[in-house]
Amino acid sequence: MSTTGTVTAVSKSVIEVMFDDLPPAVGEVVLIDALKAKLVTETILEDGTVLCLNVENNTSIVRGMEVTATGGGLQIPVGNEMIGRIVDAFGHPLDGLGEIHAKASKDILKVTAHTTVRVNAKPEILETGIKVVDFFAPFVKGRKIGIIGGAGVGKTVLMMELIHNVAKNSSSLSFFTGIGERIREGNELYETLKERDLLKNTCMLFGQMNEIPSQRSLVGVASTALAEYFRDEQKKDILFFVDNMYRYVQARNELAADLSQVPSEGGYESTIFSDVKSLQDRLSSNENGSITAVETIYVPADDLSDPAVQMIQRELDSTIVLSRKIAEQGIRPAVDILKTSSSLLSPEVVGERHYTLSIRVQAILQKYESLRTIIAIIGESELSVEDKKDYQRAQEIIQYFSQHAAVTEDLNGVKGEYFTLEETLKGLEKIMGDT
Repeated sequence: MSTTGTVTAVSKSVIEVMFDDLPPAVGEVVLIDALKAKLVTETILEDGTVLCLNVENNTSIVRGMEVTATGGGLQIPVGNEMIGRIVDAFGHPLDGLGEIHAKASKDILKVTAHTTVRVNAKPEILETGIKVVDFFAPFVKGRKIGIIGGAGVGKTVLMMELIHNVAKNSSSLSFFTGIGERIREGNELYETLKERDLLKNTCMLFGQMNEIPSQRSLVGVASTALAEYFRDEQKKDILFFVDNMYRYVQARNELAADLSQVPSEGGYESTIFSDVKSLQDRLSSNENGSITAVETIYVPADDLSDPAVQMIQRELDSTIVLSRKIAEQGIRPAVDILKTSSSLLSPEVVGERHYTLSIRVQAILQKYESLRTIIAIIGESELSVEDKKDYQRAQEIIQYFSQHAAVTEDLNGVKGEYFTLEETLKGLEKIMGDT
């Protein structure tokens, strides 16, 4: 028997409902009978009032309207019909190519119960062709990598280059999830993938900055649910790209304000940890297949100590930090090498040669930072012969990691560059004087 109720209050994105009998479960879909509009149960208050999210942004809802609980959650279409299409958090097409007639659907909030295991006993490195990434933050199948930086330092360009280089050489199914970013960037990515014939193996889900916070917060969850379907039902390996994970936190924060929740540290929602953790835990590998995630993370005011940025970083295996100071020097990608880190940069994963060389390179760059302070006081001419040599060597290394991107060829007319890992290692060994 369906549970029915009545709308008792309406605000911008939250609808208050009082049910006649037992309230629906959190995450359950509730229908406004007169409008056939969907609401999603978000919170149940002590007095029995149910706070529902107006996920379809329906402006015709008024007090007194009758509602009916459906007994189910938000569904997204699943199957091969979703490949090559752009959809929103509910599976509605955004590409103008007509409705999607999928034979099956999946509850986006329902997590598949399984035991997470490593797909491969030996880590499998996916070569990106980007020197600084392959050397300092190896791209390992089934793990998570983050691209962190403020506005305008090249996060999206670096992600698009990763998609271009990795997706075209991989048999994995690619996902791109746009959360709270500019619509223009999503359109540019679509056109880039279309030109390079990559759409035939890509699913795209968008909830960009023009959407209401509930849709922006749900698109990441919906994309994850679709990725889980292809991993578990079709036994596929997934390359999962997200731009921008910070906007997911931001959307959840806006919803928390609408729900009148008391904020926690830094002004963020009180459930920030559990929200980020639950989403990240679903981006995992199991006995059926792997999900390899690449996530951009916006840094507000270039403050790496921001609580939300720190929270997301804890869930990652590798973090690539982009720096405004390095971008101003004309170096692309503008990676701050000393702040970039990876738990995967170990002899067991990359081998002894790569690992040892990375330690030596990082030591030279650390020394370079110290020498810069000294040079600012006494000048480079006062350095010892050895210090001068190391200083110049570090400058060579910094310039060596600058690289033209294939995805910007149309903008600057400069052909993109691709370097194998072996070429990168040999180039650094030459700078270090090993050959």
